[in-house]
Amino acid sequence: MKKILDQFFRPQSVALIGATEKPEKIGHAVLQNLLTAGFKGDIFPVNPKYQNLEGLKCYSSVGKLPKAPDLTIIVTPAPIVPGLMKECGKKGIVSVLVLSAGFKEAGETGDALFRDLKAQAKEHGIRLIGPNCLGLLTPALGLNATYAPAMPAHGRVAFISQSAAMGSAILDWAAEKNVGFSHFVSIGGMADIGFDHLIDYFGSDNRTACILIYMESLVNARKFMSAARAFARSKPIVVLKAGRSKDGARATFSHTGSMAGNDAVFDAAFHRAGIIRAATVQQLFDCAQALSMQPLPASNRLAIVTNAGGPAILATDWLARRNGMLATLQPTALSALDTVMPPAWSRSNPIDVLGDATPERYRAAIKTCLHDTGVDAVLCILTAQNMTDPTEFARVVVEESKKVKTKPVYAAWMGLHSMGPGRRLLESEKIPWYPFPERAVEVFMKMVNYHDTLELLYETPPDMPLELGFQREKARSIVEQLRKKGRTELSESESMQLLQCYGIPVNIGKLARTEEEAVSHALSIGLPVVMKIESPDIWHKSDVNGVRLGLESEADVRRAYHSLLENVQKKRPDARIMGVLVEKMWNVQHELLIGTVKDAVFGPVVVFGLGGAATEIWQDRAIALPPLNRALARHLVDGTRISRLLQGYRHVPAVPMEYLEHILCRFAYLVMDFPDIREIDINPFAMNAEGGIALDAAVTLERDPGRQREPYSHLSILPYPTQWIKKAQLRDGSKVLLRPIRPEDEALEARLVENTSRESLYFRFFGYLSGLNHQMLTRFTHIDYDREMAIVAEIERKGQKELIGVVRIVGDGWRETAEYAILITDAWQGHGLGSILTDYILEIAKEQGYRMVYGSFLKINGDMRRLFQRKGFVIKSTEEEFDLAEKVL
Repeated sequence: MKKILDQFFRPQSVALIGATEKPEKIGHAVLQNLLTAGFKGDIFPVNPKYQNLEGLKCYSSVGKLPKAPDLTIIVTPAPIVPGLMKECGKKGIVSVLVLSAGFKEAGETGDALFRDLKAQAKEHGIRLIGPNCLGLLTPALGLNATYAPAMPAHGRVAFISQSAAMGSAILDWAAEKNVGFSHFVSIGGMADIGFDHLIDYFGSDNRTACILIYMESLVNARKFMSAARAFARSKPIVVLKAGRSKDGARATFSHTGSMAGNDAVFDAAFHRAGIIRAATVQQLFDCAQALSMQPLPASNRLAIVTNAGGPAILATDWLARRNGMLATLQPTALSALDTVMPPAWSRSNPIDVLGDATPERYRAAIKTCLHDTGVDAVLCILTAQNMTDPTEFARVVVEESKKVKTKPVYAAWMGLHSMGPGRRLLESEKIPWYPFPERAVEVFMKMVNYHDTLELLYETPPDMPLELGFQREKARSIVEQLRKKGRTELSESESMQLLQCYGIPVNIGKLARTEEEAVSHALSIGLPVVMKIESPDIWHKSDVNGVRLGLESEADVRRAYHSLLENVQKKRPDARIMGVLVEKMWNVQHELLIGTVKDAVFGPVVVFGLGGAATEIWQDRAIALPPLNRALARHLVDGTRISRLLQGYRHVPAVPMEYLEHILCRFAYLVMDFPDIREIDINPFAMNAEGGIALDAAVTLERDPGRQREPYSHLSILPYPTQWIKKAQLRDGSKVLLRPIRPEDEALEARLVENTSRESLYFRFFGYLSGLNHQMLTRFTHIDYDREMAIVAEIERKGQKELIGVVRIVGDGWRETAEYAILITDAWQGHGLGSILTDYILEIAKEQGYRMVYGSFLKINGDMRRLFQRKGFVIKSTEEEFDLAEKVL
């Protein structure tokens, strides 16, 4: 796939089908851009109406071309495009860019053309960008295959736009602002190549430092998430997602669904993938500029240096609104500033150097802040004053910033006429500047949140057992029995039984169909009790006054029984009444909501927040994509306001957070195991200092569950692949457990490295290393099972788990090739473990659809050479210190 995408973005020859001399036609605009942007390759116009165009020979058809061009652009009317795909296929063309409109956006006829276009491309082995798109460009090659009026400069930002009109406007703006791109592409209808392919391509491109995306919709969330997560650590991705309004949210009956609109799910997905979300086009490029020019701040403590008080107040207000903090200057820093500042200076942060400040006074303030350990970043604000030279002050900012390269510096150069030279100096020296301080603060907080997100995503979670004792078969039986009855809504008791199968504690009640049964159940359970109406048609019992709490006597129970039935008959005469549930009354300290709703794009999501009858009013909730581990579960809880109360507040004791983390992880497994669950509402999940219990629950299934092609295909992130857990026996009879690696394995992985000799580590990493730090360990343990696999060999010695070997493959984004690596601790070398692990990882690679596995090894590593040869790898010698090994699967 990379080779094909190279033909799109780095072609040596281009054909333009529909080229014309008519200025009002797209074919003319594209031809002019190809000719005038500086492209050095061959250009082949195709149009039977012309023999020559712009001094170039024009070909009557695709079949008449002298060769199959690397890139073919089609700008003809939509109805003839599918036929042209046939001609391209016969010519051996594999990369086609369709700018033509008139497909999905043109009603039923266009939709049929779109399906035909996809079918023809697939049949003839053609990869396609478009249709209905602006085109693409690579400024460094002078390639402008668009009909946009402007050609931007060369830079290190790749831009993907789903909208042709938005793309054209941004290109025009970028040319005016001298914003450079490594690549630009408009993807339009995404008949074939989409966001995931391009993220993988640009993510692997060393000419690209940052990826910007304008997105309107998303087709394949799983592939998008996998691609984005693969590069979040090394190549920032900033997305401007259109469609934040509530009109885009799916209608739903549950509390969970009403609180998990589609845009909120996009926020959760972007957060999980480490993506920065921009709110405006300006913010999109502000973020890109900051990422490319300055390091990330370590935290949210900002120091402000200003020559005017008003702008600093505005900056402070915006910082507080965005949950940032004014840095508290150390006493030593204040003392140092006292020696250079006038008596009237602020003696606090923001540091107001006053309007008559000299460059040296400004320098002293910046220098002090940058060297203060309590400061994470510095915002320099300058307003135009008669006695102020903005260029000289800009030079001071540049010079001091270069001395401390670990902290970011931002500038707000306010004004217009006199600020130009200073702004140009700042930009040329990689200091991002903004016309107003609020914009600078906004970008600072975006960078803080991005840094925090990366830290959270790769935090080592506390351990959880691999086997959690789920009763999956019993749960499956509950769902199947419901399906056989033609029902999609579980009663409360059925919902509670399903939760119980996954170890979620529930308040199991007894169903009473008569007054006497209600009294008998209440006495056997023990007073006081709770009574609720039981109906598959009523989700929110409080809406029909269908709950009675704290019933302390037999008389209370009798009155409640009749009252519940009368209320429901008045308010919901259509509802099917199965009886009245009698349950134990629990000591409720906190009412929480735990739920799931299936998003149309990302599949099921887990929702957590404040529960109870007023949950929709308070709207205190956080959303996460499954799967969850304990660290992710804790971050989900921390994303709510109620989390502060759960940790203990004044006289209210804390709840056991570890217990809650386990509950959320178990709930996520339930959601993952049953793709035909549409919604679950556990409201309330009651908690106190002793633990928690589900007091009410409702589950709804999909009306048409459909069939899954692969397990977990309803999820946007592949969960832990338990199917690859197995036991093996070594030559000496030792038993080992082979299983995929987990984020929880960081400490075990570190000990594996500690137990391996320097020579073995040198052979594995092609150099000596004393150990692996947290960042390196997370790279090995936090993996995306969709595109990477690591199998560890685990033994148990003296009651402690120990890893004695690990083998891994790291695949490309297109499931074509995967790189192999292996490490065995010295004490277990020569026992056949390397052979067992290699066979197993090759089996997995083949199952996952990879065509080839390759690896590199030092020429002096004879053991590795022999292992490769025994496993059927082809050895290729190089002029370097290492050789290559390849195996076609």
